[in-house]
Amino acid sequence: MISESMQRTIRWSLEEDLGSGDCTSESSLPSGLHQEGWIMAKESGIVAGLEVAQHVFQLVDDSLTCELLSADGDAVEIGQRVLRIEGPAKSILIGERLALNFIQRMSGIASRTADVMASFAGTKCAVLDTRKTTPGLREFEKQAVKIGGGTNHRMGLYDMILVKDNHVDYAGSMEQALDNVADYMQQIGRDLPVVVEVRNSEEATAAMRSRMKRKKPSGAWLVDRLLLDNHTPAEVAAMVHQWGGEIPLEASGGITPDNARSYAEAGVDFVSMGWLTHSVKGMDFSLKSTAYFNV
Repeated sequence: MISESMQRTIRWSLEEDLGSGDCTSESSLPSGLHQEGWIMAKESGIVAGLEVAQHVFQLVDDSLTCELLSADGDAVEIGQRVLRIEGPAKSILIGERLALNFIQRMSGIASRTADVMASFAGTKCAVLDTRKTTPGLREFEKQAVKIGGGTNHRMGLYDMILVKDNHVDYAGSMEQALDNVADYMQQIGRDLPVVVEVRNSEEATAAMRSRMKRKKPSGAWLVDRLLLDNHTPAEVAAMVHQWGGEIPLEASGGITPDNARSYAEAGVDFVSMGWLTHSVKGMDFSLKSTAYFNV
């Protein structure tokens, strides 16, 4: 689904690329030239961003015919065609790079997310994304995580209360920070998800004590999840032993595909990985013409 905010980003991105016009196509191609081409995978993985690419081409020229040959979330192989585009050649070339940029970025994220989830086989753990996203592309990147089988964390600062170490330090204590959170939700008269980052067992105990002391406007417990920040797998396992039956637990901080499985095996419900969006390499795709395929 392409939200209105995603559509705004696509429009802005097209304006950024197109500017006053495609001088190369205008100068080298005759007017009225009609062509056909395919976007193809140049490596294996999980494809994502096809619906976004389709929207790009429709925005460029609604006379273009854009046929999706795969669906977002499909596993594709090297050389596989995932999208067919037909219509005015100049319009195809205007949309080509932007469509590919979205597909490549989103497919890279979806593919690596799928790899991480596959590595969690046999555990109850799910992988979460973070706010460590490319400015302006958060919705696209988080959608790619979901397409790859991951779970979205908060979208921004507005849809979850995530009490982190700096909030605790600035407030003066864990208890004070969570008292303030409870007062805030009573003032606004509605519940928000509350996740609390803890650095050690003492902070976890304080957070759980506050969880039982104060409630949300609905009467639900104040704290929904503990985030175990920069813990080793052994430390995580100890926290799971202490609190795992009472509240969902999330591990975060320095987690990569190389060590993620060890955290999942420690028994947490979630592992959050900024790596999914800040360090992933795009998956390679290209657009080729009928002549290239000799059909």
